[in-house]
Amino acid sequence: MTLDELNDLDLSDIGEFPLVIKLIIVVLLSGGLFFGLYKHDIEDQYKVLAKEERTEKSLRDEFETKQARAVNLESYKKQLEEMQETFGSMLRQLPNKTEVPALLVDISQTGLAAGLEFELFKPLGEIRREFYAELPISIKVHGKYHEFGEFISGIAALPRIVTIHNITISGAGKGGSEMLVMTATAKTYRYLEETE
Repeated sequence: MTLDELNDLDLSDIGEFPLVIKLIIVVLLSGGLFFGLYKHDIEDQYKVLAKEERTEKSLRDEFETKQARAVNLESYKKQLEEMQETFGSMLRQLPNKTEVPALLVDISQTGLAAGLEFELFKPLGEIRREFYAELPISIKVHGKYHEFGEFISGIAALPRIVTIHNITISGAGKGGSEMLVMTATAKTYRYLEETE
């Protein structure tokens, strides 16, 4: 088919066009129809599909996280029970109000049993915290180095919680003597009752 023959084609009589031209027109119309359909409907569906796939991925991740927690739920419950038991036993190590004087006596007796000489043993004001109160005790003792170690070990062995802070050890100033001076703050704790 030549260019002149193409120019002679009459658009009002498409049925007489050569087969090749008819095929080209059908392919172009089909392509245009497909493109229009794609733009009008299918493209929006692809966008919706992509959004739903992202939602599915986030839901799947959330499900896997929750499933992992659910699988470990029994072990978490056991851990919680153990922690509550431990917390309860620790609370029992905190004296109540009536036991604090006895604990103070135990601390001073521990120092005397270690061979220390007390220069100062002064309970300071109670400091209240969230669920417990802290009772600092200012201590100044004279003794030998190993006696200090025995005293600290004895305090650690007490059935109640007592911590030692701000320890300072210095020479007693008695020329050539093995005597040392230790100043420290011992802190004991008590559980605050609900009424407090």
